[in-house]
Amino acid sequence: MSGGPHPIDARRTDNSPWVLRDYALVADGERGALVDPRGGIAWLCAPAWHSGAVFSGLLGGPGHYRVRPADDWNVWGGYYEDGTLIRVSRWVTADGIVSCREALAVPAETERVVLLRQVRAVRGEALVDIGLDVRAEYGRRGMTGLRREGGLWRARSGALHVRLTGADRARTGPDGELRGRLRLSKGAHHDLVLEIATEWQDAPLDPQDLWEATERWWKKAVPDCADTAAPRDTRMAYAVLNGLTGSRGGMVAAATTSLPERADTGRDYDYRYAWIRDQCYAGIAVAAHGPHPLLDRAVRFVTDRILEDGADLRPAYTVDGRPPPDEHPLPLTGYPGGSNRAGNRAGRQFQLDAFGEVLQLFAAAGRHGMLDGRSAEAARLTAEAVAERWAEPDAGLWELDERWWTHSRLCCVVGLRDLARYIGAGASADWSRLAGHVLEATRIRCLHPDGHWQRAADDPGPEAALLLPLARGAVPPTDPSLRLTHAQVVRRLAKDGYVHRFRHGDEPLGDAEGAFLLCGFMAALSAHAQGRETEASRWFERTRSACGPAGLFSEEYDVAQRQLRGNLPQGFVHALLLECSARFGGTSGSVLPGGW
Repeated sequence: MSGGPHPIDARRTDNSPWVLRDYALVADGERGALVDPRGGIAWLCAPAWHSGAVFSGLLGGPGHYRVRPADDWNVWGGYYEDGTLIRVSRWVTADGIVSCREALAVPAETERVVLLRQVRAVRGEALVDIGLDVRAEYGRRGMTGLRREGGLWRARSGALHVRLTGADRARTGPDGELRGRLRLSKGAHHDLVLEIATEWQDAPLDPQDLWEATERWWKKAVPDCADTAAPRDTRMAYAVLNGLTGSRGGMVAAATTSLPERADTGRDYDYRYAWIRDQCYAGIAVAAHGPHPLLDRAVRFVTDRILEDGADLRPAYTVDGRPPPDEHPLPLTGYPGGSNRAGNRAGRQFQLDAFGEVLQLFAAAGRHGMLDGRSAEAARLTAEAVAERWAEPDAGLWELDERWWTHSRLCCVVGLRDLARYIGAGASADWSRLAGHVLEATRIRCLHPDGHWQRAADDPGPEAALLLPLARGAVPPTDPSLRLTHAQVVRRLAKDGYVHRFRHGDEPLGDAEGAFLLCGFMAALSAHAQGRETEASRWFERTRSACGPAGLFSEEYDVAQRQLRGNLPQGFVHALLLECSARFGGTSGSVLPGGW
Protein backbone atom coordinates (compact mmCIF):
# COMPACT_ATOMS: atom_id res chain seq x y z
CA MET A 1 0.00 0.00 0.00
CA SER A 2 1.35 3.40 -0.95
CA GLY A 3 0.63 6.43 1.24
CA GLY A 4 0.15 10.11 0.57
CA PRO A 5 -2.49 11.99 -1.34
CA HIS A 6 -3.56 10.91 -4.77
CA PRO A 7 -6.18 12.17 -7.21
CA ILE A 8 -9.74 10.97 -6.62
CA ASP A 9 -12.28 12.43 -9.02
CA ALA A 10 -15.73 13.66 -8.04
CA ARG A 11 -17.53 10.62 -9.38
CA ARG A 12 -15.70 8.44 -6.90
CA THR A 13 -16.15 10.68 -3.86
CA ASP A 14 -19.84 11.55 -3.99
CA ASN A 15 -22.64 9.47 -2.51
CA SER A 16 -24.92 9.52 -5.54
CA PRO A 17 -27.45 6.68 -5.20
CA TRP A 18 -27.89 3.73 -7.51
CA VAL A 19 -31.16 2.14 -8.55
CA LEU A 20 -32.21 -0.36 -5.90
CA ARG A 21 -31.67 -3.46 -8.01
CA ASP A 22 -27.92 -2.69 -8.16
CA TYR A 23 -27.28 -3.03 -4.43
CA ALA A 24 -26.09 -6.19 -2.71
CA LEU A 25 -26.43 -7.12 0.97
CA VAL A 26 -24.02 -8.56 3.48
CA ALA A 27 -25.55 -9.35 6.87
CA ASP A 28 -24.88 -11.28 10.05
CA GLY A 29 -28.34 -11.34 11.69
CA GLU A 30 -27.63 -8.40 14.00
CA ARG A 31 -27.24 -5.80 11.24
CA GLY A 32 -26.75 -5.56 7.49
CA ALA A 33 -24.76 -3.47 5.01
CA LEU A 34 -25.77 -2.52 1.48
CA VAL A 35 -22.88 -2.60 -0.99
CA ASP A 36 -23.05 -0.48 -4.12
CA PRO A 37 -21.54 -1.49 -7.48
CA ARG A 38 -18.51 0.79 -7.01
CA GLY A 39 -17.41 -0.92 -3.80
CA GLY A 40 -18.93 1.54 -1.35
CA ILE A 41 -20.88 0.61 1.78
CA ALA A 42 -24.00 2.66 1.14
CA TRP A 43 -25.84 1.76 4.35
CA LEU A 44 -24.87 0.23 7.68
CA CYS A 45 -26.46 0.75 11.08
CA ALA A 46 -24.44 -0.10 14.18
CA PRO A 47 -24.44 -1.84 16.46
CA ALA A 48 -28.03 -3.04 15.75
CA TRP A 49 -30.51 -2.93 12.89
CA HIS A 50 -32.44 -0.01 14.35
CA SER A 51 -29.37 1.90 15.55
CA GLY A 52 -28.17 5.05 13.83
CA ALA A 53 -26.40 4.55 10.52
CA VAL A 54 -22.63 4.88 10.43
CA PHE A 55 -22.65 4.89 6.61
CA SER A 56 -25.76 6.60 5.28
CA GLY A 57 -25.00 7.47 1.66
CA LEU A 58 -28.09 5.51 0.58
CA LEU A 59 -30.22 8.32 2.03
CA GLY A 60 -27.89 11.14 1.00
CA GLY A 61 -25.98 11.26 4.26
CA PRO A 62 -22.26 11.29 5.10
CA GLY A 63 -19.99 8.44 6.02
CA HIS A 64 -18.48 5.86 3.71
CA TYR A 65 -16.18 2.88 3.40
CA ARG A 66 -14.98 2.43 -0.17
CA VAL A 67 -12.78 -0.29 -1.63
CA ARG A 68 -12.62 -0.05 -5.42
CA PRO A 69 -10.30 0.09 -8.43
CA ALA A 70 -8.31 3.30 -8.82
CA ASP A 71 -8.98 3.06 -12.56
CA ASP A 72 -12.37 4.71 -13.03
CA TRP A 73 -12.72 3.09 -16.46
CA ASN A 74 -14.31 -0.21 -15.42
CA VAL A 75 -17.50 -2.24 -15.52
CA TRP A 76 -18.86 -3.90 -12.42
CA GLY A 77 -20.36 -7.26 -11.63
CA GLY A 78 -20.40 -9.74 -8.79
CA TYR A 79 -22.03 -12.77 -7.24
CA TYR A 80 -22.77 -14.47 -3.94
CA GLU A 81 -20.93 -17.61 -3.00
CA ASP A 82 -23.69 -20.20 -3.23
CA GLY A 83 -25.83 -20.52 -0.11
CA THR A 84 -24.21 -17.58 1.69
CA LEU A 85 -24.25 -13.82 2.02
CA ILE A 86 -20.55 -13.75 1.20
CA ARG A 87 -20.43 -11.35 -1.71
CA VAL A 88 -17.73 -11.11 -4.36
CA SER A 89 -17.71 -7.75 -6.13
CA ARG A 90 -15.86 -7.81 -9.44
CA TRP A 91 -14.60 -5.12 -11.79
CA VAL A 92 -13.14 -5.43 -15.27
CA THR A 93 -10.79 -2.50 -15.77
CA ALA A 94 -8.82 -1.32 -18.78
CA ASP A 95 -5.84 -3.40 -17.66
CA GLY A 96 -7.21 -6.34 -15.72
CA ILE A 97 -9.81 -7.79 -13.34
CA VAL A 98 -10.12 -6.90 -9.66
CA SER A 99 -12.39 -8.56 -7.08
CA CYS A 100 -13.33 -7.81 -3.50
CA ARG A 101 -14.75 -10.59 -1.35
CA GLU A 102 -16.84 -9.14 1.49
CA ALA A 103 -18.94 -10.35 4.40
CA LEU A 104 -20.04 -9.50 7.88
CA ALA A 105 -18.25 -12.01 10.07
CA VAL A 106 -20.36 -14.71 11.70
CA PRO A 107 -21.12 -15.92 14.30
CA ALA A 108 -21.92 -12.31 15.16
CA GLU A 109 -21.78 -10.37 18.39
CA THR A 110 -24.64 -8.03 19.26
CA GLU A 111 -22.37 -5.12 20.20
CA ARG A 112 -19.65 -5.47 17.56
CA VAL A 113 -19.68 -5.29 13.77
CA VAL A 114 -16.85 -7.04 11.95
CA LEU A 115 -16.75 -6.31 8.22
CA LEU A 116 -14.36 -8.44 6.18
CA ARG A 117 -13.06 -7.35 2.79
CA GLN A 118 -10.49 -9.27 0.76
CA VAL A 119 -9.13 -7.59 -2.37
CA ARG A 120 -7.66 -9.76 -5.13
CA ALA A 121 -5.85 -9.03 -8.39
CA VAL A 122 -7.60 -11.64 -10.54
CA ARG A 123 -5.90 -10.67 -13.80
CA GLY A 124 -3.08 -8.23 -14.17
CA GLU A 125 -1.81 -5.85 -11.52
CA ALA A 126 -4.44 -4.14 -9.35
CA LEU A 127 -4.50 -0.60 -8.01
CA VAL A 128 -7.27 -0.23 -5.46
CA ASP A 129 -8.31 2.88 -3.52
CA ILE A 130 -9.52 2.73 0.07
CA GLY A 131 -11.50 5.44 1.85
CA LEU A 132 -12.95 5.26 5.36
CA ASP A 133 -15.06 7.88 7.11
CA VAL A 134 -17.26 6.53 9.91
CA ARG A 135 -20.13 8.89 10.81
CA ALA A 136 -22.29 7.50 13.64
CA GLU A 137 -25.85 8.56 14.48
CA TYR A 138 -26.86 9.12 10.86
CA GLY A 139 -23.84 11.33 10.19
CA ARG A 140 -24.06 13.48 13.31
CA ARG A 141 -20.77 12.14 14.75
CA GLY A 142 -17.55 12.30 12.76
CA MET A 143 -14.40 10.29 13.37
CA THR A 144 -12.28 11.65 16.22
CA GLY A 145 -8.94 10.61 17.66
CA LEU A 146 -7.90 8.87 14.45
CA ARG A 147 -4.45 7.40 15.00
CA ARG A 148 -2.27 4.52 13.89
CA GLU A 149 -1.20 1.92 16.44
CA GLY A 150 1.27 -0.52 14.92
CA GLY A 151 -0.44 -2.19 11.99
CA LEU A 152 -3.93 -0.84 12.62
CA TRP A 153 -5.93 2.37 12.89
CA ARG A 154 -8.18 3.41 15.77
CA ALA A 155 -10.79 6.14 16.11
CA ARG A 156 -14.04 7.06 17.78
CA SER A 157 -17.36 8.03 16.22
CA GLY A 158 -19.72 9.19 18.91
CA ALA A 159 -20.02 6.35 21.41
CA LEU A 160 -18.63 3.80 18.98
CA HIS A 161 -15.05 2.52 18.77
CA VAL A 162 -13.54 1.99 15.32
CA ARG A 163 -10.61 -0.26 14.40
CA LEU A 164 -9.28 -0.96 10.90
CA THR A 165 -6.56 -3.50 10.18
CA GLY A 166 -4.80 -3.98 6.86
CA ALA A 167 -4.42 -0.30 5.96
CA ASP A 168 -1.26 0.50 7.89
CA ARG A 169 0.16 2.75 5.14
CA ALA A 170 -2.97 4.84 4.70
CA ARG A 171 -3.00 8.56 5.48
CA THR A 172 -5.53 10.98 6.87
CA GLY A 173 -6.98 13.52 4.48
CA PRO A 174 -7.82 17.14 5.25
CA ASP A 175 -11.48 16.22 5.82
CA GLY A 176 -10.61 13.55 8.39
CA GLU A 177 -11.08 10.65 5.98
CA LEU A 178 -8.60 7.78 6.06
CA ARG A 179 -7.25 7.21 2.54
CA GLY A 180 -4.92 4.70 1.01
CA ARG A 181 -4.04 2.81 -2.13
CA LEU A 182 -3.28 -0.89 -2.54
CA ARG A 183 -0.95 -2.16 -5.27
CA LEU A 184 -1.29 -5.89 -5.82
CA SER A 185 0.57 -8.10 -8.26
CA LYS A 186 -1.37 -10.64 -10.34
CA GLY A 187 -2.95 -13.34 -8.15
CA ALA A 188 -2.14 -11.56 -4.88
CA HIS A 189 -4.78 -10.71 -2.27
CA HIS A 190 -4.99 -8.35 0.70
CA ASP A 191 -7.31 -8.44 3.73
CA LEU A 192 -9.02 -5.53 5.45
CA VAL A 193 -10.96 -5.93 8.71
CA LEU A 194 -13.17 -3.11 9.97
CA GLU A 195 -14.56 -3.29 13.50
CA ILE A 196 -17.20 -0.97 14.94
CA ALA A 197 -18.09 -1.72 18.55
CA THR A 198 -19.61 -0.27 21.68
CA GLU A 199 -16.55 -1.24 23.73
CA TRP A 200 -12.82 -1.01 23.19
CA GLN A 201 -11.32 -4.07 21.50
CA ASP A 202 -7.73 -5.14 22.18
CA ALA A 203 -7.52 -8.74 21.01
CA PRO A 204 -6.05 -8.98 17.50
CA LEU A 205 -8.18 -10.60 14.81
CA ASP A 206 -6.81 -12.98 12.22
CA PRO A 207 -8.52 -12.49 8.82
CA GLN A 208 -8.03 -16.10 7.81
CA ASP A 209 -9.64 -17.37 11.02
CA LEU A 210 -12.56 -14.98 10.54
CA TRP A 211 -13.12 -16.07 6.96
CA GLU A 212 -12.98 -19.75 7.88
CA ALA A 213 -15.44 -19.30 10.75
CA THR A 214 -17.78 -17.35 8.48
CA GLU A 215 -17.65 -20.03 5.78
CA ARG A 216 -18.39 -22.77 8.37
CA TRP A 217 -21.32 -20.79 9.78
CA TRP A 218 -22.99 -20.37 6.39
CA LYS A 219 -22.44 -24.00 5.46
CA LYS A 220 -24.24 -25.04 8.63
CA ALA A 221 -27.01 -22.42 8.39
CA VAL A 222 -28.21 -23.08 4.83
CA PRO A 223 -29.42 -26.55 3.76
CA ASP A 224 -28.71 -28.07 0.37
CA CYS A 225 -32.26 -27.56 -1.05
CA ALA A 226 -31.66 -30.01 -3.90
CA ASP A 227 -35.19 -31.32 -3.31
CA THR A 228 -36.83 -27.97 -4.09
CA ALA A 229 -38.12 -26.49 -7.34
CA ALA A 230 -35.32 -23.91 -7.58
CA PRO A 231 -32.37 -25.06 -5.43
CA ARG A 232 -29.99 -22.13 -5.90
CA ASP A 233 -32.67 -19.47 -5.41
CA THR A 234 -33.99 -21.36 -2.41
CA ARG A 235 -30.54 -21.44 -0.85
CA MET A 236 -30.35 -17.70 -1.51
CA ALA A 237 -33.70 -17.22 0.25
CA TYR A 238 -32.42 -19.18 3.25
CA ALA A 239 -29.28 -17.05 3.29
CA VAL A 240 -31.26 -13.80 3.23
CA LEU A 241 -33.61 -14.95 6.00
CA ASN A 242 -30.65 -16.06 8.12
CA GLY A 243 -28.93 -12.76 7.45
CA LEU A 244 -32.00 -10.85 8.65
CA THR A 245 -32.50 -12.97 11.80
CA GLY A 246 -30.60 -12.18 14.97
CA SER A 247 -29.42 -14.35 17.84
CA ARG A 248 -32.58 -13.52 19.83
CA GLY A 249 -34.71 -14.92 17.02
CA GLY A 250 -36.11 -11.64 15.70
CA MET A 251 -36.11 -11.20 11.90
CA VAL A 252 -36.22 -7.67 10.54
CA ALA A 253 -38.60 -7.03 7.65
CA ALA A 254 -35.80 -5.36 5.68
CA ALA A 255 -32.37 -3.83 6.22
CA THR A 256 -33.34 -0.28 5.26
CA THR A 257 -35.65 2.61 5.98
CA SER A 258 -37.47 5.20 3.87
CA LEU A 259 -36.93 3.69 0.44
CA PRO A 260 -39.94 4.75 -1.64
CA GLU A 261 -42.63 2.41 -2.88
CA ARG A 262 -43.57 5.16 -5.34
CA ALA A 263 -41.76 8.46 -5.83
CA ASP A 264 -43.01 11.38 -3.74
CA THR A 265 -46.13 9.63 -2.44
CA GLY A 266 -45.12 9.48 1.23
CA ARG A 267 -45.32 5.67 1.26
CA ASP A 268 -41.82 5.04 2.57
CA TYR A 269 -41.35 3.45 5.97
CA ASP A 270 -38.79 2.07 8.40
CA TYR A 271 -38.67 -1.72 8.10
CA ARG A 272 -35.71 -2.38 10.40
CA TYR A 273 -38.02 -4.09 12.91
CA ALA A 274 -39.38 -7.58 13.40
CA TRP A 275 -42.97 -7.91 12.19
CA ILE A 276 -44.75 -10.84 13.82
CA ARG A 277 -46.49 -11.68 10.55
CA ASP A 278 -43.24 -11.71 8.57
CA GLN A 279 -41.60 -13.82 11.25
CA CYS A 280 -44.41 -16.35 10.91
CA TYR A 281 -44.22 -16.37 7.11
CA ALA A 282 -40.54 -17.23 7.39
CA GLY A 283 -41.07 -19.95 9.99
CA ILE A 284 -43.95 -21.53 8.07
CA ALA A 285 -41.88 -21.48 4.88
CA VAL A 286 -38.97 -23.21 6.58
CA ALA A 287 -41.34 -25.78 8.10
CA ALA A 288 -42.52 -26.65 4.58
CA HIS A 289 -38.98 -27.80 3.87
CA GLY A 290 -37.82 -29.26 7.16
CA PRO A 291 -37.13 -28.67 10.87
CA HIS A 292 -34.28 -26.24 10.26
CA PRO A 293 -32.95 -23.86 12.96
CA LEU A 294 -34.71 -20.80 11.48
CA LEU A 295 -38.04 -22.39 12.43
CA ASP A 296 -36.96 -22.76 16.06
CA ARG A 297 -35.72 -19.17 16.18
CA ALA A 298 -39.01 -17.84 14.80
CA VAL A 299 -41.00 -19.86 17.33
CA ARG A 300 -38.79 -18.67 20.17
CA PHE A 301 -39.16 -14.99 19.28
CA VAL A 302 -42.92 -15.18 18.77
CA THR A 303 -43.39 -17.23 21.94
CA ASP A 304 -41.65 -14.59 24.02
CA ARG A 305 -43.81 -11.82 22.55
CA ILE A 306 -47.05 -13.73 23.15
CA LEU A 307 -46.15 -14.63 26.73
CA GLU A 308 -45.31 -10.99 27.43
CA ASP A 309 -48.20 -9.27 25.63
CA GLY A 310 -50.94 -11.86 25.06
CA ALA A 311 -54.00 -10.35 23.39
CA ASP A 312 -52.18 -7.00 23.23
CA LEU A 313 -49.56 -8.42 20.86
CA ARG A 314 -47.98 -5.69 18.77
CA PRO A 315 -47.58 -6.15 15.02
CA ALA A 316 -43.88 -5.19 15.19
CA TYR A 317 -41.02 -5.09 17.68
CA THR A 318 -37.34 -4.31 17.69
CA VAL A 319 -35.23 -7.44 17.28
CA ASP A 320 -34.62 -7.45 21.02
CA GLY A 321 -38.34 -7.43 21.77
CA ARG A 322 -39.07 -3.78 22.53
CA PRO A 323 -41.76 -1.62 20.91
CA PRO A 324 -40.51 0.28 17.85
CA PRO A 325 -40.22 4.03 18.30
CA ASP A 326 -42.73 6.40 16.76
CA GLU A 327 -41.88 7.89 13.40
CA HIS A 328 -39.43 10.77 13.51
CA PRO A 329 -37.31 12.57 10.89
CA LEU A 330 -33.63 11.87 10.28
CA PRO A 331 -30.96 14.48 9.42
CA LEU A 332 -30.64 13.05 5.92
CA THR A 333 -31.69 14.10 2.43
CA GLY A 334 -33.46 10.82 1.71
CA TYR A 335 -33.32 8.50 -1.28
CA PRO A 336 -34.65 10.24 -4.43
CA GLY A 337 -38.44 10.24 -4.28
CA GLY A 338 -38.39 9.04 -0.68
CA SER A 339 -38.25 10.57 2.77
CA ASN A 340 -35.95 10.46 5.78
CA ARG A 341 -37.89 8.78 8.55
CA ALA A 342 -37.14 6.28 11.29
CA GLY A 343 -39.54 4.47 13.60
CA ASN A 344 -42.88 2.96 12.65
CA ARG A 345 -46.42 3.68 13.81
CA ALA A 346 -47.50 0.12 13.01
CA GLY A 347 -46.17 -0.90 16.41
CA ARG A 348 -49.34 0.57 17.96
CA GLN A 349 -51.87 -1.09 15.64
CA PHE A 350 -54.12 -4.10 16.15
CA GLN A 351 -53.62 -6.53 13.27
CA LEU A 352 -55.82 -9.58 13.74
CA ASP A 353 -54.25 -11.59 10.92
CA ALA A 354 -50.97 -11.74 12.87
CA PHE A 355 -52.69 -13.87 15.53
CA GLY A 356 -53.83 -16.31 12.85
CA GLU A 357 -50.32 -16.51 11.41
CA VAL A 358 -48.93 -17.13 14.90
CA LEU A 359 -51.27 -20.11 15.30
CA GLN A 360 -50.15 -21.45 11.93
CA LEU A 361 -46.50 -21.07 12.95
CA PHE A 362 -47.02 -22.97 16.21
CA ALA A 363 -48.90 -25.72 14.36
CA ALA A 364 -46.09 -25.98 11.79
CA ALA A 365 -43.57 -26.35 14.61
CA GLY A 366 -45.83 -28.94 16.24
CA ARG A 367 -45.79 -31.04 13.08
CA HIS A 368 -42.01 -31.25 13.41
CA GLY A 369 -42.06 -31.92 17.16
CA MET A 370 -40.42 -28.53 17.83
CA LEU A 371 -42.95 -27.09 20.29
CA ASP A 372 -41.95 -27.00 23.95
CA GLY A 373 -44.14 -26.24 26.97
CA ARG A 374 -43.65 -22.46 26.78
CA SER A 375 -44.63 -22.37 23.13
CA ALA A 376 -47.65 -24.62 23.71
CA GLU A 377 -48.78 -22.19 26.41
CA ALA A 378 -48.24 -19.30 24.00
CA ALA A 379 -50.36 -21.13 21.41
CA ARG A 380 -53.19 -21.49 23.92
CA LEU A 381 -52.99 -17.78 24.80
CA THR A 382 -53.06 -16.88 21.09
CA ALA A 383 -56.19 -18.95 20.54
CA GLU A 384 -57.82 -17.23 23.51
CA ALA A 385 -56.86 -13.85 22.06
CA VAL A 386 -58.54 -14.78 18.77
CA ALA A 387 -61.67 -15.86 20.64
CA GLU A 388 -61.67 -12.51 22.43
CA ARG A 389 -60.87 -10.18 19.53
CA TRP A 390 -61.79 -11.79 16.18
CA ALA A 391 -64.90 -9.64 15.70
CA GLU A 392 -63.06 -6.34 16.24
CA PRO A 393 -62.12 -4.17 13.26
CA ASP A 394 -58.37 -4.26 12.66
CA ALA A 395 -55.69 -2.59 10.52
CA GLY A 396 -55.10 -5.76 8.52
CA LEU A 397 -52.18 -7.07 6.53
CA TRP A 398 -51.64 -3.78 4.71
CA GLU A 399 -51.83 -1.66 7.90
CA LEU A 400 -54.67 0.53 6.67
CA ASP A 401 -57.77 1.92 8.41
CA GLU A 402 -59.44 -0.34 10.95
CA ARG A 403 -62.14 -2.33 9.16
CA TRP A 404 -63.60 -5.81 9.04
CA TRP A 405 -60.93 -7.23 6.73
CA THR A 406 -61.75 -10.64 5.26
CA HIS A 407 -58.12 -11.76 5.07
CA SER A 408 -57.60 -11.28 8.82
CA ARG A 409 -60.48 -13.57 9.73
CA LEU A 410 -59.65 -16.27 7.21
CA CYS A 411 -56.09 -16.35 8.60
CA CYS A 412 -57.52 -17.03 12.05
CA VAL A 413 -59.74 -19.80 10.67
CA VAL A 414 -56.67 -21.54 9.21
CA GLY A 415 -54.66 -21.04 12.41
CA LEU A 416 -57.37 -22.38 14.73
CA ARG A 417 -57.88 -25.46 12.57
CA ASP A 418 -54.16 -26.12 12.32
CA LEU A 419 -53.80 -25.72 16.06
CA ALA A 420 -56.64 -28.15 16.73
CA ARG A 421 -55.19 -30.66 14.28
CA TYR A 422 -51.57 -30.65 15.41
CA ILE A 423 -51.43 -29.54 19.04
CA GLY A 424 -54.97 -29.96 20.34
CA ALA A 425 -54.13 -31.16 23.86
CA GLY A 426 -57.80 -31.45 24.89
CA ALA A 427 -58.97 -28.10 23.53
CA SER A 428 -59.12 -29.08 19.85
CA ALA A 429 -62.90 -29.34 19.74
CA ASP A 430 -63.28 -25.82 21.13
CA TRP A 431 -60.78 -24.41 18.61
CA SER A 432 -62.45 -26.23 15.72
CA ARG A 433 -65.85 -24.89 16.75
CA LEU A 434 -64.45 -21.38 17.02
CA ALA A 435 -62.91 -21.71 13.55
CA GLY A 436 -66.26 -22.77 12.14
CA HIS A 437 -68.03 -19.89 13.88
CA VAL A 438 -65.55 -17.31 12.57
CA LEU A 439 -65.76 -18.74 9.04
CA GLU A 440 -69.56 -18.67 9.01
CA ALA A 441 -69.72 -15.10 10.33
CA THR A 442 -67.14 -14.03 7.75
CA ARG A 443 -68.99 -15.82 4.98
CA ILE A 444 -72.17 -13.95 5.83
CA ARG A 445 -70.47 -10.55 5.81
CA CYS A 446 -67.65 -10.94 3.28
CA LEU A 447 -68.64 -13.46 0.61
CA HIS A 448 -69.66 -11.54 -2.52
CA PRO A 449 -73.02 -12.44 -4.10
CA ASP A 450 -71.04 -13.69 -7.12
CA GLY A 451 -69.39 -16.32 -4.92
CA HIS A 452 -65.89 -14.91 -4.44
CA TRP A 453 -64.44 -13.43 -1.26
CA GLN A 454 -64.24 -9.65 -1.16
CA ARG A 455 -61.72 -7.38 0.58
CA ALA A 456 -63.83 -6.41 3.58
CA ALA A 457 -67.36 -6.41 4.86
CA ASP A 458 -67.82 -2.93 3.38
CA ASP A 459 -65.57 -3.31 0.31
CA PRO A 460 -66.55 -5.63 -2.55
CA GLY A 461 -63.25 -5.16 -4.38
CA PRO A 462 -60.66 -7.88 -5.11
CA GLU A 463 -57.79 -8.58 -2.72
CA ALA A 464 -54.79 -10.72 -3.69
CA ALA A 465 -53.82 -11.53 -0.09
CA LEU A 466 -57.00 -13.63 0.26
CA LEU A 467 -55.32 -16.30 -1.84
CA LEU A 468 -52.95 -17.30 0.97
CA PRO A 469 -55.44 -18.34 3.70
CA LEU A 470 -57.66 -19.90 1.04
CA ALA A 471 -54.71 -21.94 -0.24
CA ARG A 472 -53.85 -22.98 3.31
CA GLY A 473 -57.28 -24.42 4.04
CA ALA A 474 -59.72 -21.73 5.15
CA VAL A 475 -62.17 -23.53 2.84
CA PRO A 476 -61.97 -27.00 1.26
CA PRO A 477 -60.01 -27.16 -2.02
CA THR A 478 -63.26 -27.97 -3.81
CA ASP A 479 -65.12 -24.95 -2.41
CA PRO A 480 -66.15 -22.77 -5.38
CA SER A 481 -65.09 -19.61 -3.49
CA LEU A 482 -61.43 -20.61 -3.81
CA ARG A 483 -61.64 -20.97 -7.59
CA LEU A 484 -63.78 -17.86 -8.01
CA THR A 485 -61.56 -15.69 -5.78
CA HIS A 486 -58.46 -16.86 -7.63
CA ALA A 487 -60.09 -16.04 -10.96
CA GLN A 488 -61.17 -12.61 -9.69
CA VAL A 489 -57.61 -11.79 -8.59
CA VAL A 490 -56.12 -12.95 -11.88
CA ARG A 491 -58.66 -11.01 -13.94
CA ARG A 492 -58.56 -7.74 -12.01
CA LEU A 493 -55.20 -7.59 -10.24
CA ALA A 494 -52.70 -9.36 -12.52
CA LYS A 495 -50.79 -7.66 -15.31
CA ASP A 496 -48.00 -9.06 -17.48
CA GLY A 497 -47.68 -12.06 -15.17
CA TYR A 498 -47.29 -10.05 -11.95
CA VAL A 499 -49.90 -9.56 -9.22
CA HIS A 500 -50.94 -6.33 -7.50
CA ARG A 501 -52.42 -6.12 -3.99
CA PHE A 502 -55.71 -4.35 -4.72
CA ARG A 503 -57.04 -1.54 -6.86
CA HIS A 504 -56.53 2.12 -6.00
CA GLY A 505 -59.83 3.57 -7.15
CA ASP A 506 -60.08 3.73 -10.93
CA GLU A 507 -56.32 4.04 -11.54
CA PRO A 508 -54.78 1.53 -13.97
CA LEU A 509 -52.69 -1.18 -12.39
CA GLY A 510 -49.12 0.00 -11.96
CA ASP A 511 -49.92 3.71 -11.71
CA ALA A 512 -50.50 3.94 -7.96
CA GLU A 513 -47.95 1.29 -6.97
CA GLY A 514 -45.94 -1.58 -8.34
CA ALA A 515 -46.79 -5.25 -8.44
CA PHE A 516 -46.56 -6.81 -5.00
CA LEU A 517 -44.12 -9.71 -5.17
CA LEU A 518 -45.54 -11.37 -2.07
CA CYS A 519 -48.87 -11.64 -3.90
CA GLY A 520 -47.29 -13.27 -6.93
CA PHE A 521 -46.09 -16.14 -4.78
CA MET A 522 -49.50 -16.27 -3.08
CA ALA A 523 -51.06 -16.78 -6.52
CA ALA A 524 -48.62 -19.63 -7.11
CA LEU A 525 -49.62 -21.31 -3.83
CA SER A 526 -53.31 -20.83 -4.64
CA ALA A 527 -52.96 -22.49 -8.03
CA HIS A 528 -50.98 -25.31 -6.41
CA ALA A 529 -53.72 -25.87 -3.81
CA GLN A 530 -56.21 -26.31 -6.65
CA GLY A 531 -53.99 -28.84 -8.40
CA ARG A 532 -53.20 -26.46 -11.28
CA GLU A 533 -49.48 -27.15 -11.33
CA THR A 534 -48.65 -25.57 -14.69
CA GLU A 535 -50.31 -22.31 -13.64
CA ALA A 536 -48.59 -22.46 -10.25
CA SER A 537 -45.24 -22.86 -11.98
CA ARG A 538 -45.94 -19.85 -14.23
CA TRP A 539 -46.72 -17.54 -11.28
CA PHE A 540 -43.68 -18.84 -9.41
CA GLU A 541 -41.24 -18.44 -12.28
CA ARG A 542 -42.52 -15.00 -13.31
CA THR A 543 -42.42 -13.62 -9.78
CA ARG A 544 -38.97 -14.94 -8.94
CA SER A 545 -37.62 -13.19 -12.03
CA ALA A 546 -38.35 -9.77 -10.44
CA CYS A 547 -35.07 -9.39 -8.58
CA GLY A 548 -31.89 -7.44 -9.14
CA PRO A 549 -28.54 -8.84 -10.31
CA ALA A 550 -27.71 -9.75 -6.71
CA GLY A 551 -30.83 -11.93 -6.45
CA LEU A 552 -32.50 -9.71 -3.82
CA PHE A 553 -36.21 -8.89 -3.81
CA SER A 554 -37.81 -5.69 -2.62
CA GLU A 555 -41.46 -5.33 -1.65
CA GLU A 556 -42.76 -4.09 -5.00
CA TYR A 557 -41.77 -4.33 -8.64
CA ASP A 558 -42.35 -1.62 -11.22
CA VAL A 559 -43.30 -3.76 -14.19
CA ALA A 560 -43.01 -1.03 -16.83
CA GLN A 561 -39.56 0.14 -15.75
CA ARG A 562 -38.38 -3.26 -14.44
CA GLN A 563 -37.25 -1.64 -11.21
CA LEU A 564 -37.39 -2.65 -7.56
CA ARG A 565 -39.47 -0.46 -5.24
CA GLY A 566 -39.50 -0.18 -1.46
CA ASN A 567 -37.11 -1.36 1.23
CA LEU A 568 -34.45 -3.95 0.51
CA PRO A 569 -34.26 -6.89 0.82
CA GLN A 570 -37.88 -7.67 1.81
CA GLY A 571 -37.80 -10.73 4.03
CA PHE A 572 -41.34 -11.95 3.48
CA VAL A 573 -40.87 -12.13 -0.30
CA HIS A 574 -37.85 -14.40 0.16
CA ALA A 575 -39.90 -16.45 2.65
CA LEU A 576 -42.75 -17.06 0.19
CA LEU A 577 -40.25 -17.94 -2.55
CA LEU A 578 -38.79 -20.53 -0.19
CA GLU A 579 -42.24 -21.93 0.64
CA CYS A 580 -43.28 -22.20 -3.01
CA SER A 581 -40.01 -23.84 -3.98
CA ALA A 582 -40.27 -26.35 -1.13
CA ARG A 583 -43.88 -27.26 -1.87
CA PHE A 584 -43.45 -27.44 -5.65
CA GLY A 585 -40.31 -29.51 -5.37
CA GLY A 586 -42.04 -32.58 -4.02
CA THR A 587 -40.48 -32.51 -0.54
CA SER A 588 -42.09 -34.21 2.42
CA GLY A 589 -43.70 -30.92 3.36
CA SER A 590 -45.01 -30.20 -0.12
CA VAL A 591 -48.69 -30.65 0.69
CA LEU A 592 -50.27 -27.50 2.04
CA PRO A 593 -51.53 -27.83 5.63
CA GLY A 594 -55.22 -27.57 6.40
CA GLY A 595 -56.62 -30.82 5.00
CA TRP A 596 -60.38 -31.41 5.11
